[in-house]
Amino acid sequence: MTRKPQMQGNLNPAPPQGPTLSLAQHSNMLELTARAYALWRARSLGVLSGGPFSLEREARLFRALCQPQADETWLDAGTSAGFYAGVLAEAGCRVLAADLSPPMLREGQRREQSPRIDWALLNLEDSGLPSGGFNGVTVGATLNETQDPARFLHELARVLRPGGQLWLMYVPRTGGPLQGLLSKPALGGLNFPDPAWVGRHLPGMTLTDGLEVGAVRFGRYVKDSGPSSAAPPRPESTSEV
Repeated sequence: MTRKPQMQGNLNPAPPQGPTLSLAQHSNMLELTARAYALWRARSLGVLSGGPFSLEREARLFRALCQPQADETWLDAGTSAGFYAGVLAEAGCRVLAADLSPPMLREGQRREQSPRIDWALLNLEDSGLPSGGFNGVTVGATLNETQDPARFLHELARVLRPGGQLWLMYVPRTGGPLQGLLSKPALGGLNFPDPAWVGRHLPGMTLTDGLEVGAVRFGRYVKDSGPSSAAPPRPESTSEV
């Protein structure tokens, strides 16, 4: 991929070939960040949406659209403090909660102690997980922090079974000056992908539901049931929750 198309759809320079870490990812390695993250996570959607938006409301939205079923196997990609892992475990799912930060995993284990959750230290840009191993994948803002968002999305599509679903929560691109600053490597290296760009980097997946609440974007994608997950993505749906 050349630098120019990457910048057109995603406010971040073209990444290096290896799964290196952004400054935001490095900051997640700190114990203080891990302890403070859950407090920020509980308030972040209210701040970003410009109105009341609790974790309970987010969980209801996820359950209503994805309807996770008991004994399904889900991956919580970039679990941080384990919010989605806990929601899935309450629904009776088996969950692999993965993160590249040991302090985040320890905080998640402290908060979510369900025996249905397994915890794994993984870089989800190059996880080594088997292809087609999960009924579903949840992502709560990790897309904004990953060093190589295209590689991250392709990896999530790869580990899903045909008919499996991907739930994304992220802050999309606005092109504003603050996002431009935060996308600079020295100031965080955050990504703010355009929803159409996201769809192009999920091979063989279809957007079924999309909702924007203030600055936050929620999307549910379903992996095509065809013989190859490398098939071109279908045109992006305009349906909203």
